[in-house]
Amino acid sequence: MALMAIFVFLLVAALHVLDSMLDLARKRGSLSDAQLKLRVEISEINKEASLLSTPSTFAQCAKLKRLAVAKEKELSKLQQSDIKGKQSLHDKYGKVLLGTKILTYGLLILWFWSAPVTTVPKHLLQPFGRMFSWRGIDAATGHVVVGIIPWLFLTSRVSKLLSQKLAPIFLH
Repeated sequence: MALMAIFVFLLVAALHVLDSMLDLARKRGSLSDAQLKLRVEISEINKEASLLSTPSTFAQCAKLKRLAVAKEKELSKLQQSDIKGKQSLHDKYGKVLLGTKILTYGLLILWFWSAPVTTVPKHLLQPFGRMFSWRGIDAATGHVVVGIIPWLFLTSRVSKLLSQKLAPIFLH
């Protein structure tokens, strides 16, 4: 029975890790080659403009600054178009992941509805024993029988906390 509890935990943890990776990818975004090229061009133009900031080369400096501003506008338009495309892609993946979570939780509940997920000694669940033992106590061993719903609640909270803390470390 303990293997089933570990299996449920690992399955729920995998779903939460995928969810946190998707959130991290949505927040970070990625730069395309065109965006990187524009950023390099803008920095080079700004360096040239700063070198030409003397009174005799003021016209050239102003022209380069206007060119840099135009390139920055082009970069912002490019970023906006990329954000819209990536946002819809992340939304689709998020919906698929949400559907997968709902289906997985439903199947786990149906699978373990009449059978306990695990049995645990009473002293390990001392203050919260009643909350986890909806089915009662196993008469043969005297251990507390843990049902699927409290186990899913517990594993969801733990795996969500772990994935939020560990995903940025591994994906850095």
